[in-house]
Amino acid sequence: MELKDKVVFITGSTRGIGAATALAFAKQGSRLVLNGRHDLDDDMKQKLEEAGADYKFLIGDVADEESVAQLAKEAWDAYGHIDVLVNNAGITRDRLIGGMKVADFDQVIAVNLRGPFLLIKALIKKFNKQRSGAIINLASVVGLHGNAGQANYSASKAGIVGLTKTVAREGAMRGIRCNAIAPGMIASDMTAALSERVQEGIVEQIPLKRLGTVDEVAQCAIFLAQNDYVTGQVLVVDGGMTI
Repeated sequence: MELKDKVVFITGSTRGIGAATALAFAKQGSRLVLNGRHDLDDDMKQKLEEAGADYKFLIGDVADEESVAQLAKEAWDAYGHIDVLVNNAGITRDRLIGGMKVADFDQVIAVNLRGPFLLIKALIKKFNKQRSGAIINLASVVGLHGNAGQANYSASKAGIVGLTKTVAREGAMRGIRCNAIAPGMIASDMTAALSERVQEGIVEQIPLKRLGTVDEVAQCAIFLAQNDYVTGQVLVVDGGMTI
């Protein structure tokens, strides 16, 4: 797929991987529909302007069914169609199972798994009608092997893997592709908050001996959007951590 002038809808695109993905598509000449629960900050607006981005920003909560229905309609109407959907919005509420609140489990599932399901459900008939569409879901390596203190997050991301493969099978006859990206430890606000000792311990477990970058994840989204013969796959971006 040639990405120039294609319409790309990215949820959770105010910071981190979502923001990097938005900028990566902007540099390809794509038109963007961006989303977050709060408005873009001035730094992101400046970066989009510098990239020459043609974009619209929609505030909406992917965990809320009514909000998703409105968000999907506004996103489609923004440019009259959508070529690529990137389900990136996600949260964490980490705690060992014994101390994890049921509300924290439910909220993570609602945002990380139910949200992508709701958006795909809201847009799939339109994708079927146009007989095309590339869906990219953000999973995680913890959805593949689990992680202590992240029962809710791991479960949500394992669910994303199953959702991705099912949508890929259902959509193939109509030219709709669906893939997932499973990042490992990526340099972010969350990892920056960890102590130097903890970060060093993490890096020791990574064969490439460094954290990944949000831009490296974003480039994988570009690849999955462009390659018309890749579907139902989980692209692991973890520096070899899960070898």
